[in-house]
Amino acid sequence: MAPISIDELQRFVGETMEISIEDKQGGDQAPKIKKTIRKIQLCPDHTHIRFYFDSVYFLAVPLISNISQSEVSFFASDLESGLTYTFQTV
Repeated sequence: MAPISIDELQRFVGETMEISIEDKQGGDQAPKIKKTIRKIQLCPDHTHIRFYFDSVYFLAVPLISNISQSEVSFFASDLESGLTYTFQTV
């Protein structure tokens, strides 16, 4: 896994993706959702990358996460929080 590069993620802008967040501790899991990525940018303090679904709502993934990606998917694992973020093109 490698650190996150915001430039490499720009290919997902405009894509509808199935998104899930999993807790490695096995706690309650949020359901998978389908959202279109409208914009990807750094948060003001440069600690997270924001995946915007519209002009207000976003999901923030820590920059310190390790990632793995392909043409149709993006996986980020935050070791500090124990969360894994999965973005899969629909």
